[in-house]
Amino acid sequence: MHTVEAEDYLALATPSEPRVSPDGNAVAFVRTTPRADGSGGSGEHEIAFAEDEGEDDTTAVEDVEASVFVVPLGGEEPRRFTAAGVDACPRWSPSGDRLAFVSDRGDDGAPDVWVLPTDGGEARRVTRVPGGVSALAWGPGGDRIAFLQSTTGGERERGDDRGVGDGYERESPDPRVIDRTVYRAAQSYHDGARSHVYVVDLDDDRASDGEGAVERVTDGDVDHTAPAWGDDGALYYGARDPEDPDADPDDTVEFALRRRAPDGDARTLVRDDAWAPRIAVAADGRVAYVASPDGGNTLRQAEVHVYDPETDAVRVPTAGLDRTVDAESPLQFGPNDDSVYVLTPETGSVVVRRVPVAPAGSDSSPDAAPSVVVGTDAHCSGFHVGRDALAYAASEWDHPGDVFAATPRGAETTRLSTLNHGYLDERAVVQPEPVAVPAGDERELRLEPEADRGRAPAGDATIEGWLFTPPELGPDESAPLVVEVHGGPHVTWTPSGTMWHEFQTLAAAGFCVFACNPRGATGYGQSFQAAIERDWGPVTAADVLAGVDAVQERSAVDETETFVAGGSFGGYMTAWLLAHTDRFDAGVPQRGVYDLVSFYGSTDAAYMLVEGDYGTTPFDDPELLYRHSPALAADDITAPTLVVHSDDDYRVPTAGAELLHRGLQKAGTPTRFVRYPREGHELSRSGEPGHVVDRIQRIRDWFQGYSAAFEDVDEPM
Repeated sequence: MHTVEAEDYLALATPSEPRVSPDGNAVAFVRTTPRADGSGGSGEHEIAFAEDEGEDDTTAVEDVEASVFVVPLGGEEPRRFTAAGVDACPRWSPSGDRLAFVSDRGDDGAPDVWVLPTDGGEARRVTRVPGGVSALAWGPGGDRIAFLQSTTGGERERGDDRGVGDGYERESPDPRVIDRTVYRAAQSYHDGARSHVYVVDLDDDRASDGEGAVERVTDGDVDHTAPAWGDDGALYYGARDPEDPDADPDDTVEFALRRRAPDGDARTLVRDDAWAPRIAVAADGRVAYVASPDGGNTLRQAEVHVYDPETDAVRVPTAGLDRTVDAESPLQFGPNDDSVYVLTPETGSVVVRRVPVAPAGSDSSPDAAPSVVVGTDAHCSGFHVGRDALAYAASEWDHPGDVFAATPRGAETTRLSTLNHGYLDERAVVQPEPVAVPAGDERELRLEPEADRGRAPAGDATIEGWLFTPPELGPDESAPLVVEVHGGPHVTWTPSGTMWHEFQTLAAAGFCVFACNPRGATGYGQSFQAAIERDWGPVTAADVLAGVDAVQERSAVDETETFVAGGSFGGYMTAWLLAHTDRFDAGVPQRGVYDLVSFYGSTDAAYMLVEGDYGTTPFDDPELLYRHSPALAADDITAPTLVVHSDDDYRVPTAGAELLHRGLQKAGTPTRFVRYPREGHELSRSGEPGHVVDRIQRIRDWFQGYSAAFEDVDEPM
């Protein structure tokens, strides 16, 4: 039996975007695998592998193979439905006779809308637009498809946004002249582009060659969110368009929910606060979306809001649910429109939850409370509800992802795919041991006494985590411990999901691996999420160290050697722990926020995380942010530190990593700085396959090189 290795990343397939067919007999989904030769490339074209236009879910098309598969609900094997490019966003037509999807299969390699008959035949390209497409939505009559694309003012003025000829390329500004607060994100500059809603008319004769059948239905120098249709042919969408005409649309989370009637008349239904809301529309005109209260405060849980057209009021059916709604989750009305389905973190899982909602015009609340439908002990990453079936993609501790089906209420769960069965049959996969410990006491770690601010202690909070032990560890043997810290900070980790391969690889390499959800994580309630207010380092560190103390009591864990790693906020915490404790023998901080002041000025819209979590800006209280910036304490780090970052990371730009590394060098600490070209913040999840593998190997080698348990491994310096 083989163990999991870093190179195995190239062999793993993952599912996404399941869609139940209108007749309820089949599920379409995207199967994605890394390309073994995908170790380079410009990343010129990107496709969104998500329910919407989420900028953090884009992947350069050189790096993956992605095809639409269809699996019958009756138990047959999935069959490949598309095969000529990198495909995403499958959507059945209302009658089920066609499947629309986004593909780069054209000669120009640009993501466009394609439509394929489900009873056989060739796919037809129906758009040829310059901004890439995402968030497809069929009109109720099956003759139109709405989508998003990002276009410049010049393209819209010239009409190029509706269709371009072969060989069209945007000119790269030289020099770039910036007049926006947020001018870049993911791995690219906006260069004046804004996301707008478009509709392609499939009955227009000009649609046959992809030119001329496209209409833009939104205007303005603001960004728009994914469209959704009403049964009457009205089109709904959100716009980051503040009511105050002098307000900066980049510097707000206020959005306007709009309805465009079939005659083209558009009006604002309601204004609310949300990052980039998904929208779902019921037959009676109710509109559901996910909102972030108090101006999008990052310490608050997101809620489902439902606009009622009969009363012009907004209900919050999740008000009594002490769990946040995944803001990037799919959002859908279920059968009979009596409930809304969403993803929510739930104590170490990510589950599909059903939220009952009142009918339009009702003055009463639903009888039932929100309930978990599927996903307990799993990490659900997407779902779709049909009339009689719910399809969802999920990973669990023993596999990196498959497609499942259940009834809309969660009964009769069936596994529809085994995408990695051949690989898993030959690998020893580690089953993690659940760990639960009382929250730590952060008072001993606080940077200044006033940080307490009268807050209540942790009280009865419990920290949940998992311990992975090496699959070949003997009963009387022990192994060094690697502690992994999650990013966010307001996310939840599970023993599966995007970390499945990394956890399993490090365990197979001979380490015990501990990961947990310290305070600040989602899935444990509002007070748990908000516990790190103005205090990222001490609170999280106390909880992580409480977990370390607990697992080091296990005989399998060698308490004399302990290492730490993490990315993004986890990178922040890795550097913070190395600077403020002596518990770790080496560390690997990755893509971390090491200097809160420079991060505030150089990140994309994530500067709002500093405003939300710390309640200040560098202009109001720079001293507070400097005290909480681990790069400023680099001279206190003595443990060997491998700093990992990406050159094109516009979520957490490289300046903080450069400052941390310079400080380590000046302090004489053993260190190395590894920078990955062409990569952004999502390197560990969707980077070039060669880089993804290299990164895990370097983490493994760094820890083995500084561990006495691996005598045959050279020191990495």
